[in-house]
Amino acid sequence: MHTRELIDEFLRQKRIAMIGVSRNPKDFSRNLYRELLRRRYEVIPINPSAQEIDGHPCYPHISDIRPPIKTVLLMTSRKVSTAVLRECADRGADLVWLYGINGEQDVDPAALQFCRDHGIGVIPGYCPYMFLERAAFFHRIHGFVAKLVGKYPQHHRPA
Repeated sequence: MHTRELIDEFLRQKRIAMIGVSRNPKDFSRNLYRELLRRRYEVIPINPSAQEIDGHPCYPHISDIRPPIKTVLLMTSRKVSTAVLRECADRGADLVWLYGINGEQDVDPAALQFCRDHGIGVIPGYCPYMFLERAAFFHRIHGFVAKLVGKYPQHHRPA
């Protein structure tokens, strides 16, 4: 599947683990977490340094979630992404979004290769807000600029 099709598939899922959601209530990851909840996604926060996020139980590792989860939004730094992906693979995750503002250039190449080697569908970078219907103005502008400069993932059209 191509990136845009993977994004569409990701957004169709209603149960998502969000690894790296911040303890800081003003952090971008917390805003995205709240927005996904508002849109009726079941978002399970994962942060080994937090007991709860916005009143919801927070888990230290994806392996602590029951039943296991297949769809993951990774908001961690690139330097730990491959280690976190290893745990995701061990738990059977099959679709992972590696958050990044500018697409694949924001993602560790080793993390992408790990996903490919382990049969995990991977969205390399991008901000989920850009693909949510009726997103706030700023996020729509971000998507518009990405389209202008040719960095917005397109739906694959068979030849």
